[in-house]
Amino acid sequence: MSALHAKLSRSNLLFPLALVLFEFAVYICNDMVQPAMLAVTREFLVDASWVPASMTAFLLGGALLSWLTGPLSDRIGRRPVLLFGVAYFTVTCLATYLVSSIEAFIALRLLQGIGLCFINAVGYAAVQEAFEEKAAVKVTALMANVALIAPLAGPLAGAALMELAPWRTSFLLIAALSFLALLGLLWKMPETTQPSHEKLPLAQMGRDYLKVFSNGRFVLSALCIPLLALPLMGWIAMSPVLLIHDLHMSALEYGLMQLPVFGGLIAGNLALVLVAGRWPLGRSALIGMWPIVIGLSLMLSGVLWSAHPQYFMVAGMMLMAFGEGLAFGVLYRFALMSCDAAGKGTVSASMSMLSMAGYALGVELFRLAYQQAGMLGFACLSLAFSLGYVRVARSTVRWAMLERAQQAEAKQPELASQVS
Repeated sequence: MSALHAKLSRSNLLFPLALVLFEFAVYICNDMVQPAMLAVTREFLVDASWVPASMTAFLLGGALLSWLTGPLSDRIGRRPVLLFGVAYFTVTCLATYLVSSIEAFIALRLLQGIGLCFINAVGYAAVQEAFEEKAAVKVTALMANVALIAPLAGPLAGAALMELAPWRTSFLLIAALSFLALLGLLWKMPETTQPSHEKLPLAQMGRDYLKVFSNGRFVLSALCIPLLALPLMGWIAMSPVLLIHDLHMSALEYGLMQLPVFGGLIAGNLALVLVAGRWPLGRSALIGMWPIVIGLSLMLSGVLWSAHPQYFMVAGMMLMAFGEGLAFGVLYRFALMSCDAAGKGTVSASMSMLSMAGYALGVELFRLAYQQAGMLGFACLSLAFSLGYVRVARSTVRWAMLERAQQAEAKQPELASQVS
């Protein structure tokens, strides 16, 4: 069978597994570093308010070059662009040994975050092109599962490493993982598009992006992704402050508290893999809205009335993460396929820019909410984001499901005529 639009099998999993190793390295560059941020601020003699700035800079980097990497991969191919991105990220991780101030560290975090541009705008687009629709959803969910070992293991590994070695050592380990991913992609990544090798005129790129962003359906579908993920992103950014600084937990206890949260996310992704071939595409996203809202309502209740809010926060985030796992792979597919006005690299880049900018803005809003109202501000904003997600996603998911049902009905007469 052709490598493009293939069904899922062991033989063609080698490419996404190499890609997910790079994805894991990029994500753990955020999740493994967050527990060390209190040590970073102490070394550079600044206060704890700089802790979330590391994640904000990293996410802004993720929005910085997606506008270029997507269209560039449409013209010269997904493979060379992704391979360059993996090599670039490896070098930026090694450069951590050169920084000597908090400002230089945050600037380097911005440069490291650019690695996200190659995952979202190039890597995921290649996966969607390499596999047929339901297989692509399954691969996306499986990739998310493996990549989510990063936020699951990252805080615990980062906390443990802090007891054994300086915080810069974590970047050396991340660079080694990224280099292994580079070798794997050199070996197994196929070229999933037909490179045109045309010049990359900025005017044409501008027109392509204008077409994409003027598509209201695409914008609403793409906005579902940051609205869905922001409570968990806020938790990753703020939980060192909430659990270690405010509730006086140890670094190891903080790491252990992440296990049920990201275990819920993995469970949601596994559930999506199981039901993707049985349910109409989109039903899991609608069902996933319930644990999201219930979980964050539970978290808010615990913050308001419990003497031990950490347990309610973890339980609530675990339910929220399970609902996110049920929905993410489907929402990504719906958003990517909602616009035919430009190449999928451009559409994927547009999604990445919206998501990364939304994440960066959201994390800053979480920081401001925490400064104004502490844990209560964090819990209220998390619930507000989830309600906004439900409002937007309910209509866009049903819209996409209805369109697919109509397309299936239209194909039935064609199949019947072919059989006769």
